[in-house]
Amino acid sequence: MKLNLALYSLLFFSLISCNSKSNSAEFIQKTTGRYLYNSNEIIEVYFKESQLYLKWRGATNIKPLKTDEHTFFVKEMNEKIQFSTNPIDHKEYLVLLPKNDIDTIQQAFRKLNKNEKIPNEYLLNNQFDKALQSFLAIQQKDSTDNAINEADLNSLGYKKLRNKDVEMAMQIFKINKALYPESSNVYDSLGEAFLKNGDTINAIKNYKKSLTLDSGNKRAKRQIEKLEKSE
Repeated sequence: MKLNLALYSLLFFSLISCNSKSNSAEFIQKTTGRYLYNSNEIIEVYFKESQLYLKWRGATNIKPLKTDEHTFFVKEMNEKIQFSTNPIDHKEYLVLLPKNDIDTIQQAFRKLNKNEKIPNEYLLNNQFDKALQSFLAIQQKDSTDNAINEADLNSLGYKKLRNKDVEMAMQIFKINKALYPESSNVYDSLGEAFLKNGDTINAIKNYKKSLTLDSGNKRAKRQIEKLEKSE
């Protein structure tokens, strides 16, 4: 979440203090958790032997360098961070500090409640209905959000297919279909997943829907002809 400094200066945040040499028990308790980096990505904050570590974008054991009592430098992000409590909503935030005096935008990432999940976490837990609702909520809030990019979701589905995780691929393609019901490509991809799963009837159904939306989809036409001949 981006915050304009003119409205949300760090002066309006109560900094969570930590001892200059080691992190206090209070600091550890307040800051440990998952922070919403974007609508489908988190930064996880955890501690080992009172030392601060982050998990972010597949990287684990990211160890920020403490530069003063309140500030850490994260080399992997090329950012200085602080942890703050917003007196307005009383929630904890991981704050990226402006890099210079010209930069008037700072980013503050809210600490998630224990039961909050991002769409990808629902997917990993095979909670596909909740994943779908979560993706749809993102689309309703912001249809340009990268978390619901049709091409990215399609690529993720095919990655699962290549790894022979057909069920997960099907669920991702179904989500993409719900997000983009007028896209020929999402039905083509879902048809392929059904075919991989041995469900010829639903494969043909989705290939035909794809062809209806794009009469120039030669691949879908070939698949329909091939499958109907084999029935």
